[in-house]
Amino acid sequence: MGRIQDKFDELKNINTKALITFVTAGDPTIEATKKIVSEIEQKGADLIELGIPYSDPIAEGPVIQAANIRALKNDIKIKNIMDAVMEMRTQVKVPIVYLLYYNCIFQYGADKFFDDCKNSGVDGVIIPDLPFEEQDEIKDTALKYSIDIISLVSPTSKDRVERIARSARGFLYCVSSLGVTGTRESFDTNFEEFFSIINKSVTIPTALGFGISTPEHIKKLKGYCDGLIVGSAIVRRVGESSTEDEAVAKVGEFVSSLRSAMDE
Repeated sequence: MGRIQDKFDELKNINTKALITFVTAGDPTIEATKKIVSEIEQKGADLIELGIPYSDPIAEGPVIQAANIRALKNDIKIKNIMDAVMEMRTQVKVPIVYLLYYNCIFQYGADKFFDDCKNSGVDGVIIPDLPFEEQDEIKDTALKYSIDIISLVSPTSKDRVERIARSARGFLYCVSSLGVTGTRESFDTNFEEFFSIINKSVTIPTALGFGISTPEHIKKLKGYCDGLIVGSAIVRRVGESSTEDEAVAKVGEFVSSLRSAMDE
């Protein structure tokens, strides 16, 4: 088993759920990212998503789009992020997953990309613009290097959920709402219905993301799945900070509040 399955098993044994956090790599600098990831782990994150900056992140709302722009201004490259993860791995023990767009893998070269992922300590990838039906292009390569491709399902995936859930690896990313990422005040999705469909077929852990941004959201939604994903609310705190140290402190305090809500 890999780090992702081991972590979910560990949490199940102590009767709690996974807090999954997202940060944009290189925002505001790659050195800041290293500090933020370390702080997030210390404050209770169980799995960390690292966003690979991209010029056209179609699934992202304005907060993460702005973070992508800030990172790209520093001429951040995937190789820089691979090197940073390798350095982080001397201390950071929780699973690390990349969120990136397919063109990034295509330009890097799939075999080299997944080989570098394995060597640097990355456990999985989320590719929002690669439909499940088109994963065959890279699935075998990812499997060769023991990298999980994390599949996504949304409330509109009803007729495809069974097929996606049955073949998913790592954890199943359940999208809470239609549209792009970003903080939300409330959710229109009928989660009882959504997860009743998912749970008929899934054999791996489930995690809910898109819009989860407060401890109150954590308390309300944690009963539906095995983990909750918080992204834009963390990235916003980084963007609002005037220094790297302030960003680390703000994010750490926020993640600590999410962890407390998860464990109540």
